[in-house]
Amino acid sequence: MEEKSLFIKFMGDSPMVKILDYLLTEREIDFSISDMARNAGIGRTTLYRIWERLVENKIIISTRIIGKAKLYKLNVENNAIKKLIEIDDALVLEDLKERSESQKIKVAV
Repeated sequence: MEEKSLFIKFMGDSPMVKILDYLLTEREIDFSISDMARNAGIGRTTLYRIWERLVENKIIISTRIIGKAKLYKLNVENNAIKKLIEIDDALVLEDLKERSESQKIKVAV
């Protein structure tokens, strides 16, 4: 079983959090709806249930169309998303700091 990310451990294990976690991790890349669902580890039907909230709250934005596929990515200009990015980055930095201190203790012993 795959280990949960720091963001999911902190925010909870809901479909919305899984999507946000995935989009925060891959914030510079755009994805189709199918790719988002698969890579976030949720079903397409589940993603469609929360899709309206993602669009209404401007969490995701449409970027381009390739053939029949419409691609979307995280809206990094959204102020709420900027705060989530700060939280995600802080969680990663704190984890790295703890791991570094843990390694120093192991080396000293």
